[in-house]
Amino acid sequence: MRGSAHSATTRSKDRQRTPRGRSSAHQQDEYKSAMSFEWPWQYNFPPFFTLQPNVDTRQKQLAAWCSLVLSFCRHRKLYTLDVLEAQESPVFNNKKIERKLSVEAIQVVFEELRKKGNLEWLDKSKSRCLIMWRRPEEWGKLIYQWVSKNGMVNSVFTLYELSNGDDTEKEGIKVFHISVVHCNTSAK
Repeated sequence: MRGSAHSATTRSKDRQRTPRGRSSAHQQDEYKSAMSFEWPWQYNFPPFFTLQPNVDTRQKQLAAWCSLVLSFCRHRKLYTLDVLEAQESPVFNNKKIERKLSVEAIQVVFEELRKKGNLEWLDKSKSRCLIMWRRPEEWGKLIYQWVSKNGMVNSVFTLYELSNGDDTEKEGIKVFHISVVHCNTSAK
């Protein structure tokens, strides 16, 4: 009897939901996957998780955060982020040192990414965003180089073929996401 009560409690805990509807088991999987990511030294430095008041220090800190976010998203092949969910993501929440970046600071980092051309907001409330670890211009250059190299200039092919074709994988185009094109054209 005791064993079955324990397993029911365990199953119940596995089904617990976070505020945005993601299971705690899903979050544990995210953390396991994040373990294979190589974190920069700042990630284990507690002051990194508090925006610094000195302008020069803050600029360096924001540059480090931008680099970290882009590297993490590229590693995990993430294209969209939710601001509220981001705070619980391993990239902004270092459980080892028990530090997490505030939602306000995350928005400052996202604004810096937007200024650099690596982020576009997907809604007016700025709650969801498209993360572009390669800016649209970089994707365009990479795609054009691939098309030229393969003798396909003036050929017709779909974005699906670019992002899912077997011969695009080694060129780094296979991870191209259609949202980059959509967002870039809808902003004009």
